[in-house]
Amino acid sequence: MELILRNLRLAETDLAPVDIGIDKGLIVAIAPSLDVETDSIDMAGRLAIPGFVESHIHLDKSCILERCKSDEGTLDEAIREVSQAKADFTVEDIQARARRTLEKAILQGTTRMRTHVEVDPGIGLKGIDAIMPLVGEYRWAIDLEICVFPQEGLLNNPGTDALMQEALTRGAHVVGGCPYTDTDPRGQIERIFDLAVEHDVDIDFHLDFDTNPEGMTVDDVCELTDRHRYGGRVTIGHVSKLSALSAEAFDAATRRLADTGVAVTVLPATDLFLMGGDRDYDIVRGVAPVDRLSRGGVTCALSTNNVLNPFTPFGDCSLVRMANLYANIGRIGTAAGMDGCFSMVTQSAADVMRLADYGIAVGNPADIVVLDCETPVQAVQEIALPLFGFKRGRRTFTREPAQLHKP
Repeated sequence: MELILRNLRLAETDLAPVDIGIDKGLIVAIAPSLDVETDSIDMAGRLAIPGFVESHIHLDKSCILERCKSDEGTLDEAIREVSQAKADFTVEDIQARARRTLEKAILQGTTRMRTHVEVDPGIGLKGIDAIMPLVGEYRWAIDLEICVFPQEGLLNNPGTDALMQEALTRGAHVVGGCPYTDTDPRGQIERIFDLAVEHDVDIDFHLDFDTNPEGMTVDDVCELTDRHRYGGRVTIGHVSKLSALSAEAFDAATRRLADTGVAVTVLPATDLFLMGGDRDYDIVRGVAPVDRLSRGGVTCALSTNNVLNPFTPFGDCSLVRMANLYANIGRIGTAAGMDGCFSMVTQSAADVMRLADYGIAVGNPADIVVLDCETPVQAVQEIALPLFGFKRGRRTFTREPAQLHKP
């Protein structure tokens, strides 16, 4: 063994701390005590996880707040402002901002990520040209997956379809959609499924992003998922319309999503910031109740979405902070509920992305992040800091615990 991480607690068990043996980038042993002479680090009974999973983020338009207005705090303003800012994007500019955001995420303990990258006739393939090289450049710390999507419409934006096709041909891993920006939402959904089947890639939609329960397209996605036998390969993000449904309608939507195998990613910071801006009292939260979806059998994740732009004018890429934020929004105070929130930034988010080799288990990659706490519940309650990170057995970051200097 090349390295042993000693005295670690695992999220899946209440048993005593264990040692984890690492060799050639893989986990080769997990035991109460590994009696082997090799390099080792004592983790003092802290919690080990296989890293956080960022299943929905936008690297290409992160860190542009100083170039945009965010006066109204509305979705229309955000789309308009970012569309204008994109006119000045260059490949080098996108890469520099993406690196800044990626490195924040790494320091916050993220080891897997799906980033949405937009294409349209205005920006062309600059986002793809900028982000694709980062997949290899940052492989030492994070596995990066690219989802190409049409933020400003597809059928109503001539030339976008050809750019989507080219991005997929060049190796984009997932195809996304944004039907609410299209003149024909159903038509866009159908076209995205056609592209997914043609290129044999998974699907990740931005969907139903307002708080009017009318005009939902969830059923369209579920219908086409069934038709194409794509269960388990489709994710829908935001879906804030779900927050406005009656209990009966919500339960029906939950059953439909669970039965068809459509996953849901909720973006608490963005959804909370952009929804409800049309009211000056009794302001709605506009965040889909993802904990109820999860209890109903839907595969669910919590994620960051945007960082320092008009869609979300804040963000430090901390997924444990997202879990804590959702627990506050959802008024979740039970241990089981907080465990569920933690899962939605770890194992359940990995299930959304179909990551078969995720987890602290013998034979899996030695992707390990050590948090300054003992349990997932404590991590969510206290927004526990990541102190150590390892990717395929190589240390990627270290954060020293804070110290009090008493008199």
